[in-house]
Amino acid sequence: MKLKEVDLTAMQAWSPAQNHPIYLATGTSAQQLDATFSTNASLEIFELDLSDPSLDMKSCATFSSSHRYHKLIWGPHKMDSKGNISGVLIAGGENGNIILYDPSKILAGDKEVVIAQNDKHTGPVRALDVNIFQTNLVASGANESEIYIWDLNNFAAPMTPGAKTQPPEDISCIAWNRQVQHILASASPSGRATVWDLRKNEPIIKVSDHSNRMHCSGLAWHPDVATQMVLASEDDRLPVVQMWDLRFASSPLHVLENHARGILAIAWSMADPELLLSCGKDAKILCSNPNTGEVLYELPTNTQWCFDIQWCPRNPAVLSAASFDGRISVYSIMGGSTDGLRQKQVDKLSSSFGNLDPFGTGQPLPPLQIPQQTAQHSIVLPLKKPPKWIRRPVGASFSFGGKLVTFENVKMQSQQGAEQQQQQQHVFISQVVTEKEFLSRSDQLQQVVQSQGFVSYCQKKIDASQTEFEKNVWSFLKVNFEDDSRGKYLELLGYRKEDLGKKRIKEEKQESEFLPSARGTFNISISGDIDGLITQALLTGNFESAVDLCLHDNRMADAIILAIAGGQELLARTQKKYFAKSQSKITRLITAVVMKNWKEIVESCDLRNWKEALAAVLTYAKLDEFSALCDLLGTRLESEGDSLLQTQACLCYICAGNVEKLVACWTKAQDGSNPLSLQDLIEKVVILRKAVQLTQAVDTNAVGFLLAEKMSQYANLLAAQGSIAAALAFLPECTNQPNIVQLRDRLYKAQGEPVPGQESTKVPYERQQLPKGRPGPVAGHTQMPRVPTQQYYPHGENPPPPGFLVHGNVNPNIAAAQLPTSPGHMHTQVPPYPQPQRPQNGWNDPPALNRVPKKKKMPENYMPPVPITSPIMNPLGDPQSQMLQQQPSAPVPLSSQASFPQPHLPGGQPSFHGIPLGQPSMPPSFSKPNIEGAPGAPIGNTIQHVQSLPTEKITKKPIPDEHLILKTTFEDLIQRCLSSATDPQTKRKLDDASKRLEFLYDKLREQTLSPTIISGLHNIARSIETRNYSEGLATHTHIVSTSNFSETSAFMPVLKVVLTQANKLGV
Repeated sequence: MKLKEVDLTAMQAWSPAQNHPIYLATGTSAQQLDATFSTNASLEIFELDLSDPSLDMKSCATFSSSHRYHKLIWGPHKMDSKGNISGVLIAGGENGNIILYDPSKILAGDKEVVIAQNDKHTGPVRALDVNIFQTNLVASGANESEIYIWDLNNFAAPMTPGAKTQPPEDISCIAWNRQVQHILASASPSGRATVWDLRKNEPIIKVSDHSNRMHCSGLAWHPDVATQMVLASEDDRLPVVQMWDLRFASSPLHVLENHARGILAIAWSMADPELLLSCGKDAKILCSNPNTGEVLYELPTNTQWCFDIQWCPRNPAVLSAASFDGRISVYSIMGGSTDGLRQKQVDKLSSSFGNLDPFGTGQPLPPLQIPQQTAQHSIVLPLKKPPKWIRRPVGASFSFGGKLVTFENVKMQSQQGAEQQQQQQHVFISQVVTEKEFLSRSDQLQQVVQSQGFVSYCQKKIDASQTEFEKNVWSFLKVNFEDDSRGKYLELLGYRKEDLGKKRIKEEKQESEFLPSARGTFNISISGDIDGLITQALLTGNFESAVDLCLHDNRMADAIILAIAGGQELLARTQKKYFAKSQSKITRLITAVVMKNWKEIVESCDLRNWKEALAAVLTYAKLDEFSALCDLLGTRLESEGDSLLQTQACLCYICAGNVEKLVACWTKAQDGSNPLSLQDLIEKVVILRKAVQLTQAVDTNAVGFLLAEKMSQYANLLAAQGSIAAALAFLPECTNQPNIVQLRDRLYKAQGEPVPGQESTKVPYERQQLPKGRPGPVAGHTQMPRVPTQQYYPHGENPPPPGFLVHGNVNPNIAAAQLPTSPGHMHTQVPPYPQPQRPQNGWNDPPALNRVPKKKKMPENYMPPVPITSPIMNPLGDPQSQMLQQQPSAPVPLSSQASFPQPHLPGGQPSFHGIPLGQPSMPPSFSKPNIEGAPGAPIGNTIQHVQSLPTEKITKKPIPDEHLILKTTFEDLIQRCLSSATDPQTKRKLDDASKRLEFLYDKLREQTLSPTIISGLHNIARSIETRNYSEGLATHTHIVSTSNFSETSAFMPVLKVVLTQANKLGV
């Protein structure tokens, strides 16, 4: 795509790669005159500003010169890495002079810009090049085989690479080797190229074409391979680019024959060795791959020749071309859109005329209405393949299972010298392990689970614990695997029955020392006081009254003792009254213990006494209510604002054996982002689940949502470290969560195993589905090998081959040759017996006529011949009948002994499920056809009628949106011509053209047309829209003359017919 242009007849040179911004220097070309016949000369420097959408380049400086130039180069001599000094401009003049200019002074506007000059050469200096290793060395070539090596630090005394070549001739091009700094090559118009070794000061090899028609106009060394070079020929009889390898200099390595006439200039990209520019007398600028000869890009140019072409050193996608029409154009090989540029040109044109009517009416003109076109029309396509500078030299990607896939482009020198250097991509797959401690602990946990060594594992964790809480957790987990787990829980809470018993015995001894003697007489009082009333009640056996009197007198102990004697009912009522009156610190505890209301303790106790509440539950709660009470206490602790109490809830959940709540509580208390933190949780969960399985005898396979999520995260981490088997072992099985089902599916596939008990998994990623009519393999049946499929075409050009018998509902888009083996759906191919002559379309026969055959009148006594037992053929008729699409029928039962292929029966007849095809007996599911065929054709129960089922159309690819306007425009033009045409012959031509243009639409769908042809077709479409058919015909002629005939022969002639008829009818 064109980016910029400069209206100058000049030589050109880009600024070095270190320089920024990018400059383009131009010097007036020698032996060329513009339209004004001006003899003035100048040096002018332009800046390349790609942010400006216009075609104009900003001129930064101009220097009037007395010289015209044959060659201009811009060397990086005396430039630093930041490009602060702009190097040196080296120009080759007409009279053997070489002039050095200071670009920085030209840009600054100084008058003294010449650094040095020397006229030692004879004749014009047409060849110049700078050594890329020693930028102070410049090679030049002129007439009489003169070659000089100039040192810019000592410009007055040039050197020669050796003795002049004989016979003397002009030096047309010269180039330093890109890999070896002391190798130089020169070429002359006679076709000979000489390679010089400056260390030996002599030529080391001469290269020439044996045809003697090679007139060298260009020479370039391979950017990477030191021994390879290309030569371009200017001769119209041999318009080629030859690629030579000096190790095999007897003949060219490759020959590029992409130009129709002589080549004027070439340029090899330093950024990508597979990009070689060439411009020739056929007015083409081509970018080719010198290794394959393929044209990767053709620049959209005008009809003028280009005599100089150069890559931009800093921006590898940009190039410039100088043409004989006095214009230097800057192009990009990466394509782009020209919408903004086109609108800019329209606005510029409009502003030139103003807004007044040029015909003197004084009326303002309406705004310029340009045809509205879709944005796709103005898109210029880039190269056919990505250039090297945007390709990835290396790449890496992580895959499932901790695999790291990397690649790198390693240059491998070919062993055969005549072969081009190859770039091979090496792909490496390596296992990446980043969490070694995580994997080690996971392996230990797996070994413990397998060996059942839970007690020792918990003891190791207790010994290694760094916090008191961690130690308590593992101590509680260890208790689950020991005898008397509740007693051990109480000991961990600080309550030992032995210690309490010792204290009680000591207290009893002290009390017994002070007890009074019970001997002697006592008085039974029956007075009217409380004691007397109690005595009377006891004497009469009225325990209830006696208890009430004791309670009234606040004699609680006496009341409890008497209530015991009065029975359980009286005792219960007395206990309630006692607890209602008593206000001591332990009353509520005694109440709960006596009344066995453990829930009261758990729900109402102060959470600072959570250990005491848990101890009470451990001591008194029954087995069926123990877990629920521990859960309730843990929930209260977890809901408390104190973080310390929240973590203690884990101990309650461990006692309860509630894995799900332990996971939730631990997740809140710990940082779950660290793999080792998740490992801590999984260790506790696995041990607790095993403990619950042992102590409570419940099914631990059922997991909750949160636990399943954590186990899935853990399995993902293991898989990411490459431990696929361990990940499968820890992944929960009894869950239908989609992410776990998907992970399990991926883990089994990573191991190369099928998912057990699961034929097909519903997963988010796409699976390849079998089309209707093609059932897949069934268990117990052998999968037949596939044979190449055949494509059915809508016009019947390629009917299916004979010899196929199809049962079941078969999609006509699926080839009959595919052989799935499900019961009731079989495609069987009869072995290739000698076939008699038949009116059937084979692969090499002409297509069947698209008409219904006429029925022949048969005599009444006509007897049909014996049915043919060789492969079954289609009846001659409509192409739809040739597809053998059959109506649904009952499945054919398969014998368990039947296998493919069936053995041949004696007599050379193939069998079908044990029934010879020659026998008249067939399964009852085969219906009798009601069609007539030619005499001798198979009749009866061998083939079914097909016309009742509709054929399915083949869906073609859509035409790309950017090219859909072509089809719309051409079809609309044909319809307009049909409506205006009166001659039947003209209408037939237009109908035929409409059909043959389908070839063009198919090529647009497949995107096989070259950008030049597509651009020309769009130009024709625009001419049709403006009714300018003569311009469309001219464009048509240009396309046909400049393109490959085989690419356009299918549709360009009919397009010319349409344009001619449209011009004739004036539609």
